[in-house]
Amino acid sequence: MGCLFALVAAFTPRIALGILWIFTNLVSRAFSTFVIPLLGLMVLPYATLFYVLSWSPVGGVSGWGWVWVVLGVMFDLSHYIGGAYARGRRRGYATA
Repeated sequence: MGCLFALVAAFTPRIALGILWIFTNLVSRAFSTFVIPLLGLMVLPYATLFYVLSWSPVGGVSGWGWVWVVLGVMFDLSHYIGGAYARGRRRGYATA
């Protein structure tokens, strides 16, 4: 079951974060309000998912957890940059 969740999280982080939010209390432990994870769900889904999975009840995110969160931000940024580049190529703006 863990491998199936990892596969879903790799391809659709919004669905994986939604599943965690509905069926577990991991999101409510990591965030004190619902506004921040909701914004993360819409804007930075990988970073939010990695933050929730890296959260430790003792001390929050630390050490290698921050490495995973930064990696999630990089995944999100590359997703947005790749989408913008693809839109530009379809419209004829990008040349390469």
